[in-house]
Amino acid sequence: MKQYIPFIRKDPVVPVIRLQGVIASGPRGGLSDQGLAAVIEKAFRRGKPAGVALVINSPGGSPVQSSLIAARIRRLASEKGVRVHAFVEDVAASGGYWLACAGDEIWVDESSLVGSIGVIFSSFGFHEFMARNGIERRVHTAGRSKSLADPFLPEKPEDVERLKALQEPIHRAFIEYVKRHRGTRLDLNADLFNADVWTGQEAVRLGLADGVAHLVPKLQENYGDKVRLVPYGQRRPFLQRLGMSLAGQALAEVENRALWARYGL
Repeated sequence: MKQYIPFIRKDPVVPVIRLQGVIASGPRGGLSDQGLAAVIEKAFRRGKPAGVALVINSPGGSPVQSSLIAARIRRLASEKGVRVHAFVEDVAASGGYWLACAGDEIWVDESSLVGSIGVIFSSFGFHEFMARNGIERRVHTAGRSKSLADPFLPEKPEDVERLKALQEPIHRAFIEYVKRHRGTRLDLNADLFNADVWTGQEAVRLGLADGVAHLVPKLQENYGDKVRLVPYGQRRPFLQRLGMSLAGQALAEVENRALWARYGL
């Protein structure tokens, strides 16, 4: 009740935003800027938070959605003059680490997996299966790159080169973002940007994280034992909460599981 009584000192409040899952836009679900916008805005704008905490458990995903989510967090942190604390659970890899860098400081568990500062394109190749089963693929395009990396056609060297050319500027943007937000804390004598992952303590040594710490004790250390932690999270669609997926989401689910499986999860 103290928060409703004027002139009485209120306990500090820290909203805790959970960022868990694969980062993707549209019907594939997961974490997206559109899906998280209301959650993030409410966390920063409701009352006067002492700080904001991010709890991150993500193997990555879309670089664009990662950038949009992180940019929203940093914009609101600047507007409200609020410090952001990022806490990594199992993994903050690739886009998940991009989100972690939205924090003014990053805290990890000793067994957290952190890093994977790189870019990946993955697909499948079905052309041999189709040939064995007498299935003919007919493709007609205006523009020679329109069927780039078509999984139903044999892979072409020129397609591979084109994909690498697309990946390079995205990778550079990721590297510059990490350097800008981690600054002099990074050990730039180490090879940090080859998409390796490190466990928590090693990530601290390399400057990718600030220390080993968990959410509640660290925030109590910062804001006192009476700090109130208020959870905020993205609501999943009704069918997903029941563990049901539409047939059209089956491939996306396979891709999501493959992302998690890279880190043994």
